[in-house]
Amino acid sequence: ELEKTTNHDVKAIEYYLREVLAGEDDRTLAFIHFACTSEDINNLSYALMLHEVRDKVLLPEIDTVLYKLETMASQYKDLAMLARTHGQTASPTTLGKEMAVFAHRLRKQRQELIRVNLEGKMSGAVGNYNAHLAAYPQLDWIEITRAFIENRLGLKQNLLTTQIENHDSMIALTDVQRRYNTIAIGLCRDIWSYISIDYFKQEVKAGEIGSSTMPHKVNPIDFENAEGNFGVANSLANHFADKLLISRWQRDLSDSTVQRVLGTFFAHTVLASQALSKGLDKISPRPDVIQADVEGAWEVLGEAIQTAMRRFGVLDAYERLKAATRGQRVQREDLLRVIDACAELPIERKNELKALIPSQYVGDAKRLVKIYLERRDHAHR
Repeated sequence: ELEKTTNHDVKAIEYYLREVLAGEDDRTLAFIHFACTSEDINNLSYALMLHEVRDKVLLPEIDTVLYKLETMASQYKDLAMLARTHGQTASPTTLGKEMAVFAHRLRKQRQELIRVNLEGKMSGAVGNYNAHLAAYPQLDWIEITRAFIENRLGLKQNLLTTQIENHDSMIALTDVQRRYNTIAIGLCRDIWSYISIDYFKQEVKAGEIGSSTMPHKVNPIDFENAEGNFGVANSLANHFADKLLISRWQRDLSDSTVQRVLGTFFAHTVLASQALSKGLDKISPRPDVIQADVEGAWEVLGEAIQTAMRRFGVLDAYERLKAATRGQRVQREDLLRVIDACAELPIERKNELKALIPSQYVGDAKRLVKIYLERRDHAHR
């Protein structure tokens, strides 16, 4: 009601508090909003809200996703899977290792999110403590406001500002969340693609419909919903980064309008995270399909054979395997002929290469998962 007259939100609150504290003497009432500009109130409020949304909302959602990915990484670290680079068959990996890659990347962003020190200021109309010193010139207002901001509110003082707190730490936080969201979009798309080639089966719920016309369909809608909401959130985060780091001279009001959409950014992020978590709960791998796919891709052993040949000084090793495999449907016998024809290879090494099958050619994938999980556990201690 007061703001209908003032057309100024913080001033309306000041007048409201005078009404609430009616009966106090004038000296007490005069200290409401003492030496403050509106941004001294607003910037601290936003910083406290960001602190709370990070600790109570974002981190629990992130931890839920990480737990599920890391469980899959551990459970399927031995499940050999055909990799695809440029969408084509490539050196095998394991399903667990690929889940560990996303867990590793998302966990790094979680750590960056925690490291952001949210900043605040309480230094008056242009950031110089002009009014403070006019009233009490003998006081160390820099130290007084630092103690309030850091000791009472748990934020970090930003000492050099204009009328507004510069929003740098705010954007540091939303930028980290944007990076997390972008990595999560990549995860959604990869899982969606694996579902499309039957690597994962989806839980079928009674009464649920995938398509209004095609009865057989079980659509990966959770990953699609997650991708869409992460994308909407990131479009806002990009605008925050473009807008909130800039203020005309010592202050313009455009940041106020934009900051009011911070809640929308976090809301879409949370919706996306919840959809991703739900989707991960509903999928399980099809080992038979995955194994059949990798075991049928003999061409991926061309890398192993030509690299082993190089060790023994075969200069045209790559070209020999290229002639035998590139753009062709490769069978085991094709590779055996190349191995047998290589006079430079010792007989023991030939026999080892002949015995190699695609599902065994996964390098140190299992160990990489183990190292990641051990480092995670060490960091938690």
